[in-house]
Amino acid sequence: MTQFTPWSAAAGGALIGAAAALLWVALGRIAGISGILGGLAGAPAGERGWRLAFLAGLVGAPLVAAAAFGAPEALVAAGPARLALAGLLVGFGTRLGTGCTSGHGVCGIARLSPRSIAATGVFMATAAATVFVARHVLGS
Repeated sequence: MTQFTPWSAAAGGALIGAAAALLWVALGRIAGISGILGGLAGAPAGERGWRLAFLAGLVGAPLVAAAAFGAPEALVAAGPARLALAGLLVGFGTRLGTGCTSGHGVCGIARLSPRSIAATGVFMATAAATVFVARHVLGS
């Protein structure tokens, strides 16, 4: 059973927006996770610190929240092979769309970028079609 929690969703969205705005105002950078991670390998020394801090926050914040409030129950119905394939498809889509949902959907739409608006529309339509096929056509 899915439990809709509007207050925690709103708080999470506000924190994501605040983090994206802070990164933009402080460093002039877009909070696109694929760009931050992808740019880490060849980044000059002055660029590595904020990238590592941002990525550490992505991993650390949920761990701190789980320790403070308890971890939510998670049920993953897919096996390791399906999860690996899904991860590869997401990575392929990120390269194909020249960015991820955080870069396009959060930061790009906030900047009224036509490319990001179009990319986010494609992301959402593809997600809806995938859920429809998985649940109603394949029955999984």
